[in-house]
Amino acid sequence: MDDALTEIEFLARSENRVAVLQHLAEDRYTRGELGEVTGASQATLGRVIEDFTDRSWIRYDGSKYVATATGRLVAESATHLLQTLETETKLREIIDYLPTHAMDFDLECLADAKIIVPTQTRPTAPLQEVLELMGTAAHLRVFSHAFNEKSIAVVAEEVQRGAQTFEGVLSASAVTAIAENNTLWERLQTLAAAEDADLRVRTDGVPLAATIADKTVILLLRDKHGVVQASLESQNDHVYQWAVETHEHYRRTAVPFDSGQFSDSATSSPW
Repeated sequence: MDDALTEIEFLARSENRVAVLQHLAEDRYTRGELGEVTGASQATLGRVIEDFTDRSWIRYDGSKYVATATGRLVAESATHLLQTLETETKLREIIDYLPTHAMDFDLECLADAKIIVPTQTRPTAPLQEVLELMGTAAHLRVFSHAFNEKSIAVVAEEVQRGAQTFEGVLSASAVTAIAENNTLWERLQTLAAAEDADLRVRTDGVPLAATIADKTVILLLRDKHGVVQASLESQNDHVYQWAVETHEHYRRTAVPFDSGQFSDSATSSPW
């Protein structure tokens, strides 16, 4: 273990070492070519090449340098570790809000995710990002424990003008909350009655707020008080497949929207 940690420390102390090994694991290079692709000085490259040769991570084939089998192994492992740590660093500030218990995919799938958090100048930035994507989707699928006024307005407008098909699964509590506002309630009923809309209600609840806008998955992340802390947007295939399967599961276990079930929700909940 100590020897392995020593080697990790050796490699991590220099970006040039990592870059040289990654390049040589992929192709053969002369020393001059390595300088061009890495930006390292020839003096630095001389030391790196000597250190790697001593470890049998690279070899010289008479004209160029190339990684050995063990060198490729180290390069692959180092690259994977770097990617993992980059993803962890990216998710660190929102990990407390991620519904990881309901996410059936590796967190590394979020490496290229776009994360937007509120700022002093744009406190509603996460929600605005979601609304923009919702407004441009041809096919919109939603499963959520909340559906706010702006979301209803955007979806209703797009569906009514024939620009969007909508499949929504909302928790009973979300629908109850909407029913307590006459304006929102009328909008939701109009949306549910549209030919290109399918709205269902899940009495067992929906533990997260997710939107599938065509091929893009968006998670709206809230804290324990229900305050939006971030939006996470991903086009990763595994994340998309998870979202589609999760939406279908909630849809199968939900019932068609029936406004009559919520007509008295302002005074008591039927659920």
